[in-house]
Amino acid sequence: MEKSNGQRVILFPLPLQGCINPMLQLATILHSKGFSITVIHTSFNAPKPSNHPLFTFLQIPDGLSDAETRTHDVTLLLTRLNRSCVSPFRECLTKLYQSAKEEKERISCLIHDAQWIFTQPLTQSLDLQRLVLSTYNVSFFHGHFVLPQLRRERLLLLQEQDDLVQEFPPLRKKDLSQILEEETELLDSYSDKILETTKTSSGVIFVSSCEELDQDSLTLARQDFKVPIYAIGPSHINFPAMSSSLFTPDDTCIPWLDKQEDKSVIYVSFGSLANMSVSELIEIAWGLSNSNQPFLLVVRVGSVKDAEWIETIPEEVMERVKAKGKIVKWAPQQEVLKHRAVGGFLTHNGWNSTVESVCEGVPMICLPFVWDQLLNARFVSDVWRVGIHLEGRIERNVIERVVRRLLLEREGEVVRERMKLLMEKVRRSVKQNGSAYRSLEHLVDRISSF
Repeated sequence: MEKSNGQRVILFPLPLQGCINPMLQLATILHSKGFSITVIHTSFNAPKPSNHPLFTFLQIPDGLSDAETRTHDVTLLLTRLNRSCVSPFRECLTKLYQSAKEEKERISCLIHDAQWIFTQPLTQSLDLQRLVLSTYNVSFFHGHFVLPQLRRERLLLLQEQDDLVQEFPPLRKKDLSQILEEETELLDSYSDKILETTKTSSGVIFVSSCEELDQDSLTLARQDFKVPIYAIGPSHINFPAMSSSLFTPDDTCIPWLDKQEDKSVIYVSFGSLANMSVSELIEIAWGLSNSNQPFLLVVRVGSVKDAEWIETIPEEVMERVKAKGKIVKWAPQQEVLKHRAVGGFLTHNGWNSTVESVCEGVPMICLPFVWDQLLNARFVSDVWRVGIHLEGRIERNVIERVVRRLLLEREGEVVRERMKLLMEKVRRSVKQNGSAYRSLEHLVDRISSF
């Protein structure tokens, strides 16, 4: 770490796995640049302070019951959190600010997840600069504010389902249909507040995004938001952080991978939020087994509806699974994707997972479930052309065929070659004088100037 610069940055992550990781990654970067770090977090999905001994952690009550935190309705969960955290956050930040003044320590700014929508009046009253961090692809974050208008019009749904959505590329009409099925009034109101919170901030930080991945959307976002935008790229390449996983990874998958041939394994994981039915899990297990390729399948506890874990997979399938595959409850994903044995990634296309796969040059099979995953999958299959889209078909024959196409056939070789070129471009972006490197330098300078 560079010598302390006498400035403190306060971070406020959203308590979801895909939001905590990037925020703590940013904390690691800023600490390496000399900033002291304080993380304010909810008791729900609290990060482990022992994993980050150089940061100060302050926990606030979130007022949610166990039943409320178990909901699969993410919008409802986030709106409840935004309502219940206002007073505890105000009290915590005010005390922190007063304490810093007494000790003559300089608090540079607050950086919070873009989906916290209540912070502006408080930071304004404290005369504290406020930056927002988005864990979405730039294209989705910028484009999703048009959803309320598209929902009102509904005309798009009457047209060809394979057509592009002109107002929200590279989504297709059938993707938009799925997105618009999400809860309406609550979601639209929440999106409007996120947009307002973003436009009144001192800047937007996009983690894992860079010019090489999404240049057109970055240009549009700069025009529309009218605040500085920092696309700092997949900085975990240069700044490896301590684990911030809310789940305990099963490290036995690494020695298992060590025994497999190069580029032979299909890695399958659907992230920390996606849920599937018992029948979908069985189709996936059959398809993987029938492909006759080794596979590492992550089935998160509680991710299969009406099941505890994998007890619903028929014994016949489990026998085949044991012969060719391995099932774990959670995996150390970055380590898995780096492994020489992994030749493909069957993924839900969360943004973190998508970019991690790009960074390691692992081509993807796209099975998006909800929200921004649908757009990320279109980037993979239609824009970058570094993966194959399942188009929502969770059928054993389809999965068997696509695994074999990616790992064994000429089509897979072509996809792999394109992925290698994209990986090299993205990795160059975080090196000295690369686009993400320069953006990070501008961000550090800006925070230092507050």
